[in-house]
Amino acid sequence: MNHADSLDDMLPYIRIGDAFKTAVDWSREHLSAVFDGIAATVDALVEPLVDLLTAPPAIVMVLIFAGLGWWLRGWKFALGTALGLGMVAGMPIWDQTMSTLALVLVASGLALLLAVPTGIFIAENRRASAIIRPVLDLMQTMPAFVYLIPAIFYFGVGAVPGVLATVVFSMPPGVRLTELGLRQVDREVIEAGEAFGASPWKILLRTKLPLALPTIMTGVNQVIMLALSMVVIAGMVGAGGLGEVIMTALARVQVGAGFEGGIAVVILAVVLDRLTDSIGARTASAKAQRAMQRA
Repeated sequence: MNHADSLDDMLPYIRIGDAFKTAVDWSREHLSAVFDGIAATVDALVEPLVDLLTAPPAIVMVLIFAGLGWWLRGWKFALGTALGLGMVAGMPIWDQTMSTLALVLVASGLALLLAVPTGIFIAENRRASAIIRPVLDLMQTMPAFVYLIPAIFYFGVGAVPGVLATVVFSMPPGVRLTELGLRQVDREVIEAGEAFGASPWKILLRTKLPLALPTIMTGVNQVIMLALSMVVIAGMVGAGGLGEVIMTALARVQVGAGFEGGIAVVILAVVLDRLTDSIGARTASAKAQRAMQRA
């Protein structure tokens, strides 16, 4: 026997997987009502949004996005949006594209509802930050496919496990960049607010958050991009949308269909990235100016 093998045999087997499985089994048995409520909530958010986005003709939705792009970024981006989404509308995957958009919006919204308050909390509490940061490291480095395993175990297949796995996968940038933005606020501006007798709550809402908004909006953008990438992977568990198109093409080795699904993902990602970036820049600029005037 090799000496290295004998040393390996002496090492104890740390059954982390068994402990995790026990915890999952216990939670599924005793918290089933909670998981049923979560599933019902996610379904209540996803299904109406899918119906809303797929109800109008494709050309109407293309014009809406183009008009939004014109308002936020100008006619060049509006033209690019119209051409890109028009090409997607010309392929037989428009409904799947809108379904993916609905999944991304719901997952991103839920992730931000958790990420932004968490980022604010750890920005104000260094001890909490030291505890939560390793958790964020774990969430960011864990392979995306691993999140699908407990999601399927709790919720079966469909949109719900896909959305919830996406929420967990996309949260960390929102938390980190919210914390970073708040910690970068100039201390002199905060001291000026304190000198005028403002409470910590008012300083947070009227000074810190507006000044940190550019960084926070960068986090929002990153959350949306990660959500889009994970929603495609979630097609493996029956979440539908473009993920299902790509997975079906992969299973059947349909090069053309897979390329069409990939192009639709890229176009949707570019449109969402530029729109959220423009919204963030406009909002951050306006609120930062008001905050500086108050200070």
